[in-house]
Amino acid sequence: MLLRFGTDGIRGVANDELTPEVALVIGRAAARQLDAARFVVGADTRLSGPMLKAALAAGLAAEGRDVVDVGVVPTPGLAWLAAERGVPGVMVSASHNPFSDNGIKLLSASGTKLPDSTERAIEGEIDRLVALPAGKACGGRESVGRMVGDPEGVAEYVEHLALSVTMPADHRLRVVCDCGNGAASPLAAKLLARLGVEAEIVGDAPDGVNINAGCGATSPGFVAGEVVARGADFGIAFDGDADRMIAVDHEGGVVDGDALLALFAFDLHDKGELANDAIVATVMSNLGLRRALAAVDIGLIETPVGDRFVADALERHGLVLGGEQSGHIVFRRDATTGDGILTGLKLIELVARCRRPLAELAAQAMTRVPQELRNVVVAAPDALDEAEAVWREVSAVQHDLGDSGRVLVRSSGTESAVRVMVEADSTDAVEAALGRIVAVVERELGSA
Repeated sequence: MLLRFGTDGIRGVANDELTPEVALVIGRAAARQLDAARFVVGADTRLSGPMLKAALAAGLAAEGRDVVDVGVVPTPGLAWLAAERGVPGVMVSASHNPFSDNGIKLLSASGTKLPDSTERAIEGEIDRLVALPAGKACGGRESVGRMVGDPEGVAEYVEHLALSVTMPADHRLRVVCDCGNGAASPLAAKLLARLGVEAEIVGDAPDGVNINAGCGATSPGFVAGEVVARGADFGIAFDGDADRMIAVDHEGGVVDGDALLALFAFDLHDKGELANDAIVATVMSNLGLRRALAAVDIGLIETPVGDRFVADALERHGLVLGGEQSGHIVFRRDATTGDGILTGLKLIELVARCRRPLAELAAQAMTRVPQELRNVVVAAPDALDEAEAVWREVSAVQHDLGDSGRVLVRSSGTESAVRVMVEADSTDAVEAALGRIVAVVERELGSA
């Protein structure tokens, strides 16, 4: 069993690395480590979703746990249902990855990602089960869990979303909504219509293999083209499991997670609703966001990459807003995790209330600093921490950039690579700094 928990569950190539046999073992291990009689499960629209969900559910049931299947659902929707019902949740999804991948995300009975210690315990249980000729279940037919469907679960989540915003009655916004052929597809049109939003829905015809394929939050050029062609006010795009959202303005300009955080932070601050006058963002957030927040005395708590770290920091510091540049935005009063659909609704509400174009609001919120992230494929990424020459060069580059730039170097958690991010006030300075650091990384860690 080579698959392990990353920052967002267990992922692998479906039916190759992540097989039904693996999913079954994960289900059994989760049942043994999580103290619950019932689990709620769901999936996005990938072709492999029903197969892996069935195997996972079989593993849970084999350990005597009841399984409630809510069908196709966004990850944040499953998290909300888990919290509402007070039971753990299991989501079958690889989020923004291509359809050929899939994953398993485990959620606590509070609707949050599991602590590292619990994930390690589940990994240990997986290893023990794999080492046995056949894992021993609870024993006897009386101990087999029941498996039932719950088609109303998603409707409950939609009701929650609808009650989370208040649209101005007289707004006249036209919005293009790109569902990425993912989990938002079955519910976006009805939800937006209920809220009185004139929306044109695209990317809402999932066929099992077109999820995230040239559409959605990872390919905002698609919705940008649709917005411009249709003369819409702006567009919103979700990824495959709808836990992230990227917007585009009426000219097709991308409004990413950093700009969205700035917009929401200023709005909450102006309304006196920004708890402790601070937000949470990751180390990858643009320097322009930091400068914009500092200019109005809004604090910033910085975390590693991953919305689980954002959510943890929000809870720890008693804050209500956090997110990532990728479009994971967490509104802690309304959700336990990043919710792309909720973010889209909050943005529509904000623009409608302000009665100003999104392009104007985003430009006023923050000025982006040139930033580039480069993945450097190397032979020994695990040796980065001990590579003194690399860190000497990083320190030298940071010294040369001073307060006008920023450097971040870290090992990838998913591939044999080192990620090098540089920000500076000019693209020439970014390129020069990247060149210096990448050369040393390749020399010291072995160019692959």
